[in-house]
Amino acid sequence: MKALTRRLLSLALVMTIGLLAKGANAQATRATFSLFPQNAPLNVLSCLQKSPNTTPTATVTVVKGKLNDTLTIKLRNVKPNTGFDLFTVENTPFLADGTPNPSPPANFGLAWYQSDIQTNAGGAATVTIHTILVNQIFGFDAGTGLAPVNTFNVGFWFNDPNDAAACGFDVTKPTPFNGEHAAGPMAMISGQDATTGLGQLCLDPNTSDPNAPTCNP
Repeated sequence: MKALTRRLLSLALVMTIGLLAKGANAQATRATFSLFPQNAPLNVLSCLQKSPNTTPTATVTVVKGKLNDTLTIKLRNVKPNTGFDLFTVENTPFLADGTPNPSPPANFGLAWYQSDIQTNAGGAATVTIHTILVNQIFGFDAGTGLAPVNTFNVGFWFNDPNDAAACGFDVTKPTPFNGEHAAGPMAMISGQDATTGLGQLCLDPNTSDPNAPTCNP
């Protein structure tokens, strides 16, 4: 009886260790993160907020699926009845905590148009998209030889340049971030991981080469 008890206890210990190891190695399938308003070289806060005493927020939740993924973005305390354009982009000027990137990129790099956003009279909006996002979203150009480039950062731009004119945006020099390629400036964007340099849509980073982290697809 004692031998049987010892064998059962040993088996239970092995199963417990196995479950713990499996849990430790399990790939993350969900993340929630915040976006931050552009503050340099153009500070858009006064053009973005609902009123001078409110703080605009944008929260993204992404969930990995079997065939595609789900991303939901929620805006609150943003300028009412205003249109924005949602993109995933290669580069971001922020770290994940909202502090400036110590090695800021020269530009946003590759950009991928995902959805329009329209705030209501209360300055709120919720948009959900379904596409490939988690760990795998990328673009490439076989014609020019542009290799696959991941767009792991999430941001949105003013659709109408005039909505950001009061913040100092030059409406005669629109950005290409809408269907007409005549949008306003970036409004809010996510930040990258300070260690890996990867955007928030990478939930399974590969740091085997600390000098060149990648994302496991």
